[in-house]
Amino acid sequence: MKTKAVLEIADVKSIAAAAEAEALKNNWPVTIAIVDDGGHLLWLQRLDGVAAISAHIAPSKARTAALGRRESKIYEDVINQGRMSFLSAPALEGMLEGGVPILKDGQCIGAVGVSGVKSNEDAQIARAGIAAIGL
Repeated sequence: MKTKAVLEIADVKSIAAAAEAEALKNNWPVTIAIVDDGGHLLWLQRLDGVAAISAHIAPSKARTAALGRRESKIYEDVINQGRMSFLSAPALEGMLEGGVPILKDGQCIGAVGVSGVKSNEDAQIARAGIAAIGL
C-alpha cells in the first residue's frame, strides 16, 4: 500500500493567501477555490468586485483539475480543437483554463481553481498559490 500526502488546513490557508496576494498585486478581482483530490471544496474566497458567477466557475475549474489530475486548460484545448463530444464528459464542468492540480510526488492531492479575469491570468494566480507550499 502506498502512502499519499494530503492537504492540511495550514496548506490550504497558505495557498489561499498567496493566490490572493497575486490577485491583489495585479488588481484582479477573482474567486479562488481550493479542493481536495476528490474535488471536494476546502476553500472558497470571493474578492471584492468579482462577478457573482465566478463563485460557481472557480470551484468547477478546481474540481475538473483535481479529478482529471491535469490542468483544466487541456480540456478547453481538446474542445477548441473540435472534439465537441468531450462536452458530455461526466463530472467535468469547469473545462476552462484556470484550474491547476496540486501534485506531490506524482500524486494529485488537490487543485486550485480561479475565475474572474483572463483565463491565463486565472491560471497564474492558481500557480502562485500552489508555489506557496513549495510545489
